[in-house]
Amino acid sequence: MTQGVESGARVLRNRLLQRVSPRPTGFMAAQPVSRMLRQVLRSSVRSCSSGAPVTQPDPVEPSRSAREEMSWWRRFLREHSAPFSAFLTDGFGRRHNYLRISLTEKCNLRCQYCMPEEGVPLTPKADLLTTQEILTLARLFVKEGVDKIRLTGGEPLIRPDVVDIVAQLHQLEGLRTIGVTTNGINLARLLPQLQKAGLSAINISLDTLVPAKFEFIVRRKGFHKVMEGIHKAIELGYSPVKVNCVVMRGLNEDELLDFVALTEGLPLDVRFIEYMPFDGNKWNFKKMVSYKEMLDTVRQRWPELEKLPEEESSTAKAFKIPGFRGQVSFITSMSEHFCGACNRLRITADGNLKVCLFGNSEVSLRDHLRAGASEEELLAIIGAAVGRKKQQHAGMFNISQMKNRPMILIALVTMLQDSPPAIPSISSWDPLGVQGLRHGVSFSNQMVTLWKGDRVLRTPPLAQRRHYCSRPDSDTNPKCLSPTSRVPATCSGSLPTSDQLTHLDAEGRAAMVDVGSKPDTERVAVASAMVLLGPVAFKLVQENQLKKGDALGVAQLAGVQAAKLTSQLIPLCHHVALSHVQVRLELDRARHAVLIRASCRARGPTGVEMEALTAAAVAALTLYDMCKAVSRDIVLAEIKLISKTGGQRGDFHRT
Repeated sequence: MTQGVESGARVLRNRLLQRVSPRPTGFMAAQPVSRMLRQVLRSSVRSCSSGAPVTQPDPVEPSRSAREEMSWWRRFLREHSAPFSAFLTDGFGRRHNYLRISLTEKCNLRCQYCMPEEGVPLTPKADLLTTQEILTLARLFVKEGVDKIRLTGGEPLIRPDVVDIVAQLHQLEGLRTIGVTTNGINLARLLPQLQKAGLSAINISLDTLVPAKFEFIVRRKGFHKVMEGIHKAIELGYSPVKVNCVVMRGLNEDELLDFVALTEGLPLDVRFIEYMPFDGNKWNFKKMVSYKEMLDTVRQRWPELEKLPEEESSTAKAFKIPGFRGQVSFITSMSEHFCGACNRLRITADGNLKVCLFGNSEVSLRDHLRAGASEEELLAIIGAAVGRKKQQHAGMFNISQMKNRPMILIALVTMLQDSPPAIPSISSWDPLGVQGLRHGVSFSNQMVTLWKGDRVLRTPPLAQRRHYCSRPDSDTNPKCLSPTSRVPATCSGSLPTSDQLTHLDAEGRAAMVDVGSKPDTERVAVASAMVLLGPVAFKLVQENQLKKGDALGVAQLAGVQAAKLTSQLIPLCHHVALSHVQVRLELDRARHAVLIRASCRARGPTGVEMEALTAAAVAALTLYDMCKAVSRDIVLAEIKLISKTGGQRGDFHRT
């Protein structure tokens, strides 16, 4: 047996040396060593030098010459072997073994942040890749060394033959990983079939944990289907299940800690992605939350956060909190690009090869394929495109000025549109009971609890939540939009006031108060407002029958957003980093009114009463806007501060 090992090793060595000896340059002269290695190693494993099947390992210790020979092979493989060919190696030595294939441009959601406002013209069906063309190109890339394929969209799981595509890809020799990036709507239904077909990795796009915000962003229902899909992936043994979250200032940066908390009890890899510019998504640098800012936020809550070793060619910087089942990652496409280790290529649904996600250079493989190009000709076209790949992308500011496809036509992760109106924080709408997450029980534990029993998140639908706190037997008890009970304000004396206007300087001109010398304290303020709708508008709001949609829900979102933007609306207000915002709306049948109550919390040198008052006022104005087509006889009344605590001049509670 030892002689057989030595003999086989010598044969393999001679054949490989012939392959790596000087050859004519050019793509057509290059043949991947990996293909021949796989063939020879496969035959070496299956039989000894005589060709007889090997059924058991030889217990005899290999001779010294055999050990030396195998040691030589290990050095050789490190120096010469590669899982790809010259066609997939660019001018900077980057080897591309990861291919992303878009199966469709269509999607079953209508995200405000993924498509341009004016919509996206879809490619005619005849110009999209057929199933056979997808498989032909995949086979060619795998033959040249690609060992990972990810299926994207649009939404790949709406393609009727997606399970069959996965099954046929699974048959390709040398392909180690088949993944999918999905919005999760169809995942729970299809995943058992996809797993059986050979799907080995899952990325689920989810930018919020608030059902109302989810519905507002994507213009469709489906939050519970996405969460059910995440659970199904965990149930079927996928670990980790990757959750992609694009972070954008003013939209969901306040949910960072809530996403991280999910990893405590669930085997998730929550991946925070920097907001990236694409055609039509109105990218704005001010809306981008950088990796370092996100990391600082997480570390303030979990200082024990540990960095994990980076995998080769990984786009993510991974971290883990000791004792947590899952991990968190940051994809720093903008602030710290990873172009130097890029190993990705993309094929769009209409058959164009993109060598860089942020580049506008494309080459049509579909046209050459349909024109009858041979395998060698296709490889030459691919090799030329890869060879032209630049060393790195143009940078965030230049990229934002470049013409590129909208995200829906490239497919990677959901991107965000600039300044979507009226977006809530995690604390504004709380059907999952996540209030106080940062001060008490972790959200992930509550999520696990909600998944028990019927194994589906049991958050009541929006129409039911409108009456969550109601008592049908009492006309005087208002219906409550929030599941938390209202705590009445109490009086503890009046707040000492100043005898001067603090926003005026010595010459009587407007000036911002200097709070630099004030100590940081915990500040809380509560404000209220009332909107007298009248009987007609009140009934439509109560029954959620307004043509504009859910007036209470939109007003609540607007109030939360207004609290966060107070310093931009009121000129001399300081910017305050709010740690908590809550806006609740209650229906008062007796007065045909909506009662609004807004509370804000922050730690800092200045109070948050302006934030609370702004939230209540804007929520009231939004209700007026939603109902004005029905009645102009609407009165906004009693916008007032209810309580204020934490300031140097004492606490205030209105009688």
